Amino acid sequence: MKTWSALLLVAAFIGLVPLPAVADDDPVVARVNGVDIKQSDLDFAATEVGSKLASLEPADRKRVLLQYVIENELMAGAGQTDALDKTDTFPARVKYHERRALRDAFFDAKITGAVTEDEAKKIYDEKIVEVKPEQEIHARHILVATEEEAKEVAQRLKNGEDFATVAKEKSKDTSAEGGDLGFFTRGQMLKPFEDAAFALDVGQISEPVQTQFGWHIIKVEEKRDQPLPTFDQVKSAIMAQLVQAKAQEVVTSLRDKAKIEVIDPDIKKAMDAAAAKAPEEELPDAAVEELNGNN
Repeated sequence: MKTWSALLLVAAFIGLVPLPAVADDDPVVARVNGVDIKQSDLDFAATEVGSKLASLEPADRKRVLLQYVIENELMAGAGQTDALDKTDTFPARVKYHERRALRDAFFDAKITGAVTEDEAKKIYDEKIVEVKPEQEIHARHILVATEEEAKEVAQRLKNGEDFATVAKEKSKDTSAEGGDLGFFTRGQMLKPFEDAAFALDVGQISEPVQTQFGWHIIKVEEKRDQPLPTFDQVKSAIMAQLVQAKAQEVVTSLRDKAKIEVIDPDIKKAMDAAAAKAPEEELPDAAVEELNGNN
């Protein structure tokens, strides 16, 4: 059932972290009440919470992981002091986490470890030739409140005044220095503005253009094809897609060979209903989407 495989696929992204350090390269990074915290502890923590830290810089990521492990150790130590490891439910908790650790080890060995950078590079090479470069333009604008003001500005420019100088004096858009908007592609600006800008030749200045913000005078400084993404820019996304596909392949094979019995009638009913509503579909080609999405 797709419901079960989806759970593993979600976990796949949590597994997209460096493998834990080996014994010969496992330095102590901190101590809590005399207990060593090693690099491998941070690596194991990353397999648990690493996906939530993807937006952090490497140094901040390591700092947060260490804080997480320190808090784990503090609470574990307090739990041991309170003899919580002697309760009736503790062995079942340990058993669950032991199975989870085996699942993680299997995932690292048979799924993450089975995906190579060479495979990702092959997909990149196949897909990048299909991507059509998108044109982008570098433009300036002067934004004023009324059409009359826009016509006055247009006339000053026709008389030879410098666009950037007039923009500094007249434009309501103070965030654009000298009216400079930098490079942009289609779909990033309001349509009337976009249509007028892309219709201009390099160096040409538009007639007044109205949008919801007011009246614009636009000048195109440069046109070019947006550079295609390099392999390094999209490698992580392609690798993630390959890991996801490999995870689905592996779990499907395991499920097909297994005898799975859902004993609880309510859960079985819910799972059957979910499977009926969401039949298995092919995974989207994230490699193509990522390549196109970078344009």
